Amino acid sequence: MSDSTYDVNAFIQESKDVLVNPKSYFSTMKTTGGITEPLIKAVIYGAIAGAIAFIWSLLRIGAMSGGMFGGSIGVMVFIWSIVAAIVGLFIGAVILLVISSICKGNTDFEANVRVTAAIMVIMPISAFFGFAGHFNPYLGVIVSLAVNLFALWLLYNGLIEALKSNSETTKIVSYVLVAIFIVFILIGFGARKRANQFMNDFNNKDVKEMLKDSPRN
Repeated sequence: MSDSTYDVNAFIQESKDVLVNPKSYFSTMKTTGGITEPLIKAVIYGAIAGAIAFIWSLLRIGAMSGGMFGGSIGVMVFIWSIVAAIVGLFIGAVILLVISSICKGNTDFEANVRVTAAIMVIMPISAFFGFAGHFNPYLGVIVSLAVNLFALWLLYNGLIEALKSNSETTKIVSYVLVAIFIVFILIGFGARKRANQFMNDFNNKDVKEMLKDSPRN
């Protein structure tokens, strides 16, 4: 990337490499060069994820479909997705730095920011499969679990290959993280069902009938 332009082609290729061959990508990725590049990458991933969520909201698919408020909710989700990507980049880098320290890996903040930005390629994928829970809550849980496990696989490769962490310690930490993710996904399953039921009940209200019964001026 030059000082004035962002190499979109390089971004696309890097995204493909992370998804297809994370071990090779993280073993050769640059861990220095400034914060601007990973920040732009995170914003792009957040924008793509937000755009997908916006489309699902217009189609009334997914957890954030909102009936007559679907469009406005979708716009809010789009904006929030970008903000969450920016905030998540730095919070995620701090968390990754702590994990890397535990695993005796690189504790340079910039290096951890760059690895975190690369792992955020999972954001558009997670948003794309956001429709699964709309059709079947159990399918939603399975897809969510699969996406999160893949994200942990990327994290593992980032720690081992890019941050040069201890392999045995990293494996143990990864197993612990897998267990934590499974527990949280199962706990959240019930909450999502209740939230979806609430949204469905709200969308099924006959708004016209409510207006008809309201007093006229």
